[in-house]
Amino acid sequence: MGSGRTGRVERFSLRNAYGEALLELGRRRKNVVVLDADLALSTQTARFRKAFPDRFFDMGIAEADMIDTAVGLATTGKLVFVSTFAMFAVGKPWEQIRNSAAYSGVTLNIVATHSGISVGEDGSSHQCIEDMALMRIIPGTTIIAPADDIATYALVMKLADHEGLSYMRLSRPDLPRIYAEGESFEIGKAKVLKKGTQGTIIATGSLVWPSLEAADILASEGISLGVIDMHTVKPLDEQPVLEAAKRTGFIITAEEHTVIGGLGEAVSSLLSECCPTRVKRIGIQDRFGESGSCDELMDFFGFTPEAIAKEIKEAL
Repeated sequence: MGSGRTGRVERFSLRNAYGEALLELGRRRKNVVVLDADLALSTQTARFRKAFPDRFFDMGIAEADMIDTAVGLATTGKLVFVSTFAMFAVGKPWEQIRNSAAYSGVTLNIVATHSGISVGEDGSSHQCIEDMALMRIIPGTTIIAPADDIATYALVMKLADHEGLSYMRLSRPDLPRIYAEGESFEIGKAKVLKKGTQGTIIATGSLVWPSLEAADILASEGISLGVIDMHTVKPLDEQPVLEAAKRTGFIITAEEHTVIGGLGEAVSSLLSECCPTRVKRIGIQDRFGESGSCDELMDFFGFTPEAIAKEIKEAL
C-alpha cells in the first residue's frame, strides 16, 4: 500500500477466502445456490460453479435480473449468494435490492468484490466508494467489510445462518493477515484490537491493517491509540464505540469509502446522540476516485500507515 513498512508483509486474497467458504457451504448444505454476473473468475465464484454446476447461475451482464432471480430462489428455500463487482452489485440494481429483496423481507446475501478505490486502473467508473452508504439507508440491512482473509472466510460462514438482506464488500487487492487461523467472529460484534489512552481508531475493511500500523508509528512517538475493527458497519456495535469515546475522548474513523454515509457517519451519529465526542473521519472526501495503481491511489488518498498517522497527529 505504498509504504516501506508494508513492503515485506505477506498478503492474502479475500476473494479466494470467499470462494473457499462458498465451496465449504456447498458441501454442507444442498440448498446453497450462487449467482454471478459474468465475472465468476474475478469474484472466485467459479470454484463453486466447477464443484456444483447445477447450483450455479451465470446471469450475464444483467444485474437487476440477477437480484430479482435471486429473490425468487430465496422464496423457495434456497440459501442464495449473489456476486459481482461492488459497482454493479449495488449501483446498478439498487431499486431491485430495495423493492424486491429488502421490502419483501427475504434472506439474501450479496457479496461484492472490487470495492473502493483500490480496484486501481479501472478508474472512477469502476471504483465503488458509495456502496455502504447506498446499503445503509435501506431498512433492515446488514453490512460487513472484513479486514483480512481469515475474517472473510469466517464471516461468510456466519452469513449462512444470518437472516435478512446482507451485503459484504471485499477488496480486490490481497491484504495483510491480521487474525490467526480459527479466529471466531460474530456478525455485529466488533473486534477491539488494541486499547489506548489518547484516542481510538475505528476502522473497517482494508483500512484496519494500516490503522494498526499507524497506531504503532504513533506509539513510537509516545502517543497511545486504540484500534477497533468494525467489520460489521450495520448494525453498528455501539458498546465498544461508546466505551472508547468515554475513555479516550477522541475517535478517528477510517474507511476506504466516501466519508458521506459510511462508517464515519454511523459512528458520528451514535456519538452525537449518546456521548458527544470529537471525531476525525478518514476516508474519501466529497469527490470521485482517480485512475492509477493500487499503491498510487492508497498514497494519493492518504490511506498509508504514515499518512493516517500524520493526519491523526495533526488532529490531536
